Amino acid sequence: MTSIPARLDRRQFLRRAGCAAALMLPVGAVWAGQSRERSLSFVHTHTGEKLSSVYFRGGEYQPTELARINHVLRDFRTGDVHVIDPGVLDILADLRALADRDEPFEVICGFRSPLTNATLRSRSSGVAEHSLHLQGRAIDVRLPGVPTAKLHELAMSLQRGGVGYYAASDFVHLDNGRVRYW
Repeated sequence: MTSIPARLDRRQFLRRAGCAAALMLPVGAVWAGQSRERSLSFVHTHTGEKLSSVYFRGGEYQPTELARINHVLRDFRTGDVHVIDPGVLDILADLRALADRDEPFEVICGFRSPLTNATLRSRSSGVAEHSLHLQGRAIDVRLPGVPTAKLHELAMSLQRGGVGYYAASDFVHLDNGRVRYW
């Protein structure tokens, strides 16, 4: 019979807590990042553009599909296109699986150019000077059929980066920076 140590060190605690958390997730959410194919769909709320894409197939990101995603998630104000970090896309794919939804994400903001960021920052204290949107590492979204408060809660459970909840504007910010919440 195995005994449980009286005191766990931090690494042991996190390892056990992570395993326990994974057991509480729906099966699809646990395996979303492991699947052979990863797909996403988007509707950009400002441009009306729609895109469905299988961006990961056969163990590899698909460059043509990533380029299509980069275009849809461009700075719609300036037209500047920037590489969107595939890690952000993986967060979205896992979040959609966790929410058990197939609807396209409604995109409020993907990449943000320095000019757009400075303009928005001059109007609002809620815009970070060094926003991860500038690096293609953040996205602001909604998911039809999932209240944004619930989407925020699900995103926090992933423990995969920054998650912000903007109730008045009805969207959730997601990024692949350090884990933090607001």
